[in-house]
Amino acid sequence: MKHSVPFLDLQGITLRHQAEISAAVQQVMASGWYLNGESLRHFESKFARYCDAQQCVGVANGLDAITLTLMALKQMRGWADNAEVILPAHTFVATALAVSRAGLQPVFCDVSAGDYLMQASTAASCITPNTCALLPVHLYGKMCNMNEIMHLAEEHGLEVVEDAAQAHGAEHQGRKAGTWGAAAAYSFYPGKNLGAMGDAGAVVTRDTELADRIRTLANYGATQKYHHQYLGINSRMDEIQAAILSVKLDFLDADNAHRRKIASIYAQHIQHPEVLLPYSGETSTSVFHVYPIFCECRDALQSHLQQCGISTLVHYPIPVHKQKAYDHLPDSKYPVSERLSDTELSLPISPILTDDQALCVCDAVNSFGCI
Repeated sequence: MKHSVPFLDLQGITLRHQAEISAAVQQVMASGWYLNGESLRHFESKFARYCDAQQCVGVANGLDAITLTLMALKQMRGWADNAEVILPAHTFVATALAVSRAGLQPVFCDVSAGDYLMQASTAASCITPNTCALLPVHLYGKMCNMNEIMHLAEEHGLEVVEDAAQAHGAEHQGRKAGTWGAAAAYSFYPGKNLGAMGDAGAVVTRDTELADRIRTLANYGATQKYHHQYLGINSRMDEIQAAILSVKLDFLDADNAHRRKIASIYAQHIQHPEVLLPYSGETSTSVFHVYPIFCECRDALQSHLQQCGISTLVHYPIPVHKQKAYDHLPDSKYPVSERLSDTELSLPISPILTDDQALCVCDAVNSFGCI
């Protein structure tokens, strides 16, 4: 029997909180204040407390969050235009674009075959006298080993900026992103674990001076209207998105717990010799923004699941270093990252996916015949 399992039911996720969201939006509408108002200040304070990061700066999107952080550090630390930032080759292109937009040079390193993340050992081999920062990406919902990355950074005098766009609520040794390095950048794109109803992003940090510089750069480089100290940009989280995120933040931990439950069902019931499960089936160390499986017959498996009514996505079919936008960089090979791009398939996972739907996905995967 064919079942229909969407990859991500954004409408259903949002409608769970329709009453609270509607009330929050109505309050913003009635205030007559739609930018840089009380809703933004409330969310920034609330999310900073959630992350134990003291400071939060709401911006327009996750790409801007990384870009502004690097721009601020570049100014404050006096980095040259050819200063290098090391980032993983397996990530969404926005991570690299932020480095380029900040006037810095992206340098890719390969990722671990075990958790698909930047490791201190692989990053270390890329460090040169021009290296200024490490940019680890907490991919799929799992945080990097920040102890080792921070030790490497301290050993070489490097800054650390965390890309936490896929890791809302994730922890490493009891600490969330933004409490390790200089700052962490979040995206609140609608499909994230904590998603807005449009574009939004934020930077969290324990560094007040850095937060102030990011806030200034995001406001055309001005601390006072018409007085522009820096070459800034316009990047603001609007009041409606801030109000919506404040509502949804109250449910983030419960939503992440449900994602882990679905991941446990997959880990227990998917038993296919051609399908590799993430983290060897371990489900306690990720908030599973994505549940990735890996198969040499990925395209055939995706087609099979589609015929079974199961929607899937690929993250990411073309590695960043093979994108045309970066063909000016030296031609390098990153075998693990390239293999992941060739074999990764993301299964449905969300805070409203039911156990029965998850079991249907398992049955469909197990019925696949790799040709």
